[in-house]
Amino acid sequence: MNISPTPAPDQQAQARSLAARAKARLRRLGTISVLPFALILLLFVVVAFLPGLFTKHDPTLIELSLRLQAPGFVGPDGSTYLLGTDELGRDVFSRLIHGASVSLVVSVTAVFISGFVGGFLGMLSGYYRNWVSALIMRVADILMSIPFLLLAILTVAVLGPNLLNLIIVLGLTRWPRYARVAQSTTLSTVNKDFVKATAALGARPGRLLIKHIMPELIPPLVVVATLEIGLMILFEASLSFIGLGVQPPNPSWGNMLSAGRQYVSTAWWLATFPGLAIFLIVLSINMIGDAVRDRLDPKNQRR
Repeated sequence: MNISPTPAPDQQAQARSLAARAKARLRRLGTISVLPFALILLLFVVVAFLPGLFTKHDPTLIELSLRLQAPGFVGPDGSTYLLGTDELGRDVFSRLIHGASVSLVVSVTAVFISGFVGGFLGMLSGYYRNWVSALIMRVADILMSIPFLLLAILTVAVLGPNLLNLIIVLGLTRWPRYARVAQSTTLSTVNKDFVKATAALGARPGRLLIKHIMPELIPPLVVVATLEIGLMILFEASLSFIGLGVQPPNPSWGNMLSAGRQYVSTAWWLATFPGLAIFLIVLSINMIGDAVRDRLDPKNQRR
């Protein structure tokens, strides 16, 4: 009978040290790999909130004499249209920049609304576990079973297509995903010893929820939110593309794509640049969201 020798304590310590260094190196590589996407996202944020620093053209000004000019066109007044003009002579670069403001404001606001509503309802559902909890989760199941775009189209069609209704629709139709995460996290947290001990000492439910359970909910909800922002940008662009989002003449990447599809063969820049902007910002957000998930997800931290 062969018995494998037990590693010496110094060998065990050396193995743990090597594992720790390898883990730290992987983290550094992950940070370096996500850095370009963070810079791209930062650029979009700066452009969205300070559009006047990058363009002086009015994104809604119509100049039919300048319609469908190619990128780099120099106008009669000497001003350069970096990305050309659209079918109504409006500056594509200016509309692209102002469209970034719309996309980011809509996506971030909608994510905040859906995260707050879903997190609150999921926390109550996981803590009380009564008929109200069952009702909340059944409503969440019903909403999750309906295709999101169909639900959003029906809701926007009823409320009317404008920016405020678009934010409300996107915010109030995505809360079930947060509710599911919040409920599961709450169910696991209420069974922990420190929560049971606090409840045994006479702490009220409100104090337990705010002081002890809510801090446990924030990391997983942040992970979901970082991944949802990219989806919100796509949903906003999709609704604007079919005419149920931001209404002309206000610029949006979605309605720019909708208008540019008619000129794909003659004016390629009208659809190419909005599509490229959507691709870059959604890719950057998803990459950053994956990095945030790796850092904050408890399942990954236990590995």
